[in-house]
Amino acid sequence: MLTELRIANLGVIEDLSLILPAGSVAVTGETGAGKTMVVGAIQLLMGGRAEPEMVRIGAEEAIVEGRFIDRDGNELVARRVIPSSGRSRAYLDGGLATATALQDAVGPLIDLHGQHAQQSLLKPETQRHALDRFGGIDRAPLRNARADVAAIDAALADLGGDETERARQIDLLRYQLDELEAAALDDPDEDEALREEEERLAHVFDDQVAAAAASALLGGDGPAAEALAAAAAALGDGSAFRELAARLQVLQEELTSLGADVRAIGENAVDDPERRENVRQRRQLLVELRRKYGPTLTDVMAYASEMQQRLLRLESHADQVNDLLTRREAAVARLEAESRKIRTARTKAAEPLARAVEAELARLAMPNAAVQVTIGGDAGDDVAILLAPNPGLPALPVGKNASGGELSRTMLALRLVLSGGPPIKVFDEVDAGIGGETARAVGASLADLGRTGQIFVVTHLPQVAALTNHHVVIDKRNQHGLTSSQARLLSDEERIIEVSRMLSGSPDSASAREHAEELLAGRAGSGGS
Repeated sequence: MLTELRIANLGVIEDLSLILPAGSVAVTGETGAGKTMVVGAIQLLMGGRAEPEMVRIGAEEAIVEGRFIDRDGNELVARRVIPSSGRSRAYLDGGLATATALQDAVGPLIDLHGQHAQQSLLKPETQRHALDRFGGIDRAPLRNARADVAAIDAALADLGGDETERARQIDLLRYQLDELEAAALDDPDEDEALREEEERLAHVFDDQVAAAAASALLGGDGPAAEALAAAAAALGDGSAFRELAARLQVLQEELTSLGADVRAIGENAVDDPERRENVRQRRQLLVELRRKYGPTLTDVMAYASEMQQRLLRLESHADQVNDLLTRREAAVARLEAESRKIRTARTKAAEPLARAVEAELARLAMPNAAVQVTIGGDAGDDVAILLAPNPGLPALPVGKNASGGELSRTMLALRLVLSGGPPIKVFDEVDAGIGGETARAVGASLADLGRTGQIFVVTHLPQVAALTNHHVVIDKRNQHGLTSSQARLLSDEERIIEVSRMLSGSPDSASAREHAEELLAGRAGSGGS
């Protein structure tokens, strides 16, 4: 519900602050006092269009603030600031916001019924939901069936490509994998090992010459061996050199071993042109593979694994498609069955809904109005509520051929039949062109709606105002050549005075006061309190 409303410098309203109750609330006042501005302020809080012309003459900006409490008890504060020049600003719970954010946050809380107002029941999807609620129709199985078909279609789309394109990709992948499999890559460091081997094979003769020269120097007759033997002899068996003599003995043994290794390398350094060519070709192959498939052999090996998986997916494409198509056929069958079921239920509920709305319209001074509820589409999703407000007029979608008052009463009739909807409802011009007992019927209907939510009705009819739970009056006054308005919630005594004014134009008329008391006394039997 809307618990608090503050308006500053909006149109003729200079400063208005109201603490608002639950139930039905009448908003009355003299012509030009600013009743419509209250509706306009609520529209602004819903994210409606803000124009600089809305700002009161002489003011720099207009401000509208509202405090709301939703059905779960959560509080929301919305604020609009409209400067006399420049862009308007919006706030939610004290933080900057966009007008769209206000629409999303506040819009679902309020239904506006009146000329030029945005009315949720004019939307096709809302009319469809209204019919389903009236007929007690469960749409969940249909939603689930549609979701299943959509998921399968998405999976088919993900597989993508036509047969020609897939065949081309399969041929390319097989060629690449054949090439990689023929290379038999198993060591990411193979290229470095081959480089070292090729370098060694290229220097076989040099290695042989070097080994022969070194072997001659290190052999038993070589100068190195002779020097070590001479040194050992010079030290003799003296105790002072015993440790050093042992170390010389180790050196002699190491020298013998080193000489044997050098000779072995020289003997094994055999020129092998065939092996050298094989190594060169292998290295060239690895260069080509890195150029095609990755900067390193590790990348090339990873690419081969990835391509293998991709080839498996492409080769199994037909099986996947066939499986999905089989599942889709079953899912479509379920969707068609659920669609027929929902369409049948909607068709069955359409006529009773139309007759129920017509009955309410008859109470609201539209006894000749004709209502139709049409159903179209496989599942009856194309729901339209049509209205012929007077005999001789064609039945058109609600809002197409009705006056502001007729439209508001139609919205009221729909709400009375359907119940539910946003917790706050605002009716403007709902009583246009009616009076007497019809006005009283409208008031009683609004009072009924006020039992389950908060209802604001801007009215000039005392019969309507008297049957609401509460009453707000907009007072107009002239100061220094400017008109300004204020609002206040009336006490029981003040309500008698205001209803008297509405009845006779004079709040001091004794007969009007008596009539006002009689109207207000009728609240208990008409849903008021």
